[in-house]
Amino acid sequence: MGVKENDNFFERVYEVAKLIPYGRITSYGAIAKCLGAARSARMVGWAMNACGGRDDVPAHRVVNRKGILTGKHHFDGTNLMQQLLESEGVEVIDNQIIDFEKLFWDPMTEL
Repeated sequence: MGVKENDNFFERVYEVAKLIPYGRITSYGAIAKCLGAARSARMVGWAMNACGGRDDVPAHRVVNRKGILTGKHHFDGTNLMQQLLESEGVEVIDNQIIDFEKLFWDPMTEL
C-alpha cells in the first residue's frame, strides 16, 4: 500500500512540475507546500529523482530553496541539468541559479 501512496504523491508532484514555465525555476519545498505537504520537500526530491526518462516532467527546473542544483547528479552527463537550464536562459554559476528570486516560480501564488 505504501508504494501506491508514494506513486500517487509522485504523480501529483509531476503535475505541478509540468506547469513550471520555460525559463523559470521552483524549489522542492514550494512544490511540497503547494500539495499541502509542506514538510515533504525531500519526497518531492525523490519524485524528481525517480522521473528519469520522462520527457514531460521538467525536473531540471526544480532546485533547492537556495537555488542550488542539488539534483544534478541524477541527470545523465556531466552538466546536463545546468545545460538544460542555460538553454532556457537561466544563468548558473558554481551550481547555483543567478537571480534565483527573480526567476522563482511559486505554485502557491501562480496557480
